[in-house]
Amino acid sequence: MLPARADAADAGEFRELARVRNLVYQQITGRNEDDLTPGALLPVLRSRPDRTTVVWAVRLGDEIIGRAIVNIPQEEGSRVAIVSIELRREVWGRGIGSAVLPHLEAVARQHGRSVLQEWLEQPQSDGPRIEAPTGFGSVPRDHVARFLLRHGFALEQVYRVSHLELTPHTRARAEELLAEARTASGEYRIVQWMLPTPVERAPGYAWMKSRMSTDAPAAGLETDEEKWDVARLTESEQRLAEMGRTMLVTAAEHIATGDLCAFSELAIGADPEDVTHQEDTLVLREHRGHRLGQLVKCAALLAWPEIAPRSPSVITYNAEENRPMLSINEAMGFTPTAYEGAWKKELS
Repeated sequence: MLPARADAADAGEFRELARVRNLVYQQITGRNEDDLTPGALLPVLRSRPDRTTVVWAVRLGDEIIGRAIVNIPQEEGSRVAIVSIELRREVWGRGIGSAVLPHLEAVARQHGRSVLQEWLEQPQSDGPRIEAPTGFGSVPRDHVARFLLRHGFALEQVYRVSHLELTPHTRARAEELLAEARTASGEYRIVQWMLPTPVERAPGYAWMKSRMSTDAPAAGLETDEEKWDVARLTESEQRLAEMGRTMLVTAAEHIATGDLCAFSELAIGADPEDVTHQEDTLVLREHRGHRLGQLVKCAALLAWPEIAPRSPSVITYNAEENRPMLSINEAMGFTPTAYEGAWKKELS
């Protein structure tokens, strides 16, 4: 059972779980930008109205050597369970993952789910690779991939992990690209706010968040159409506040109708010198073709130094087949640094 507070006297095991979680991510990626303090991790793992979460500490003797998670989305008609097994590298090859996986599958079946999905970055390596069926991107056929293939998972999609160093040069480039985008998007204007979202913006922002599940590239993955309303948006923003995260939302508003039709989010944790995370970015399908993605991403980047002036860089994740968004990133100066596979298993 999760503790009520990460700093409680009885939360020592949870704090160790958080430490091991960060160590596992560092071993895989070679970076620490995904680290979470115990206080920031706790709200992530709690169940909520739109998702049921089951989490285990994986032990070898008395030592925590990893964790396993099942997330059950509560969208109507969902067939999906999102799973993860995260183990310290020094215990790989001992059959621990194979022993843990049936427990995750049992929880999925108990909730009536027939599809397991997992997203994970793999350590960089030379040698054979697995091509995504989309025709865009590949991942190493390494220990992680062989484990997933052996247990019935198939690679469905590859995400590119990209970084942008925040320098005077990248700011100047963003100013040039913003001017180009303004010329192509005369029927729209930029609006920005910090969380919590102002009351008058919440319905339109929630609607755009719901469209992330239908308008973003998903390849052969099972996707649930998410229903976002103001209550769900408020709950999500309260969770981000509990995590200690600061977020700027930059949106494009259609001047004639007042409708929000594109948005981009930049967020940072409690440490002002952390890497900035580019969270969701989307242009609604019916408003594409006006450089709105370029508009909101560049406007966000130019406003960010006032919020987090000591953040050194931005990280973002994009599907390899999402060429329109990758083209914007590349023009802004983002460079690929790693790749993440999206895997799927149909349960018998």
